[in-house]
Amino acid sequence: MLSVPFQPHNATLPLIAKAFSFLLFPLFPLSLFSSYLVGSMKDEPVPETSLTTALKQEAFRLGFDLAGATAAKTPPQIDRFEQWLADGFAGEMDYMADRADAYRHPRHVLPGVRSLMMLGVNYRTCEPCEPGPGQGAVSRYAWGLDYHDVIHDRLRQLVRFHKQLVPDGTARGVVDTAPLLEREFAQLAGLGWIGKNSMLINKQFGSWLFLAALLTTEELDYDEPFAEDRCGTCRACLDACPTGALVEPHRVDARRCLSYLTIESKEVMPEQFRKAADSRLFGCDACQQACPFNRRTPCTEEPSFQPAKGMNPIELAELFSLDEPGFRERFRHTPLWRSKHEGILRNATVVLDNVGRDNR
Repeated sequence: MLSVPFQPHNATLPLIAKAFSFLLFPLFPLSLFSSYLVGSMKDEPVPETSLTTALKQEAFRLGFDLAGATAAKTPPQIDRFEQWLADGFAGEMDYMADRADAYRHPRHVLPGVRSLMMLGVNYRTCEPCEPGPGQGAVSRYAWGLDYHDVIHDRLRQLVRFHKQLVPDGTARGVVDTAPLLEREFAQLAGLGWIGKNSMLINKQFGSWLFLAALLTTEELDYDEPFAEDRCGTCRACLDACPTGALVEPHRVDARRCLSYLTIESKEVMPEQFRKAADSRLFGCDACQQACPFNRRTPCTEEPSFQPAKGMNPIELAELFSLDEPGFRERFRHTPLWRSKHEGILRNATVVLDNVGRDNR
């Protein structure tokens, strides 16, 4: 849990200047809000700001691009999720089935939770470079530092801010690891709709988003759910999937998904999917690149997500030259660490085999 003892508010400058934030919420100085908490020292009345507005403004100050509030409840799509597990579509991700009951309500993540502040971070940077011979493609979310580390730091600060405003309340920040259906709650919080590739799509940022949540024991002012499905009759993502993992709209068979096969799976990639992997070393962005809503989305200037040297694309020969300490030094703080040295070399072998097949 990220809840911490009271600490003075850290009034450092924002990590990212969010030009759009004033469109969503009127600017309200935190110093003014603090004076409201302790009592105004001026004769004129100080405007009251709700906890929800204060949390959203602080979230934007910390570098989050989206923020919306929703009630803690059983997610409407829980039956579909449980059927997805029952159909075996999670593959080797046994941790999901092991915690299946916990997904039914956020109280299993934070006892006494009443509300969730759902948060989004844009990670789109530059465009991917076409890999040449001997190079491998890395999914764009993994070009920079591990987003878990970056977002956890922001969540810790947001939890401290929550504690400052509500000393008797409890909050917990989570990103991608707790038994929580983030996309469903993000839709309930008005951040966007769930596309046919099962990704959350936002009108401004498309699906190039990391999602996180602040769970709180306090009741917030809830946003309207995003009820409209703007995908319509479009099936660009379904047609673009190189392995047919999108078996139907909103339904992904992870066992066929190249992101799963190159990141989550510990097994050798099945022969039937190797050619389709092409030059993909780590992850796959095919369904997102095909999505019309991702064509004109803004790029982030967040330094942590910018492509590190030699990541877009990556030289495969170098991977085979690294020993374990060398691999740790280069990738320990990047998403590639999840696949470990053995998994990355396994994937590199598939890519090189595809290069050899093309040259035959």
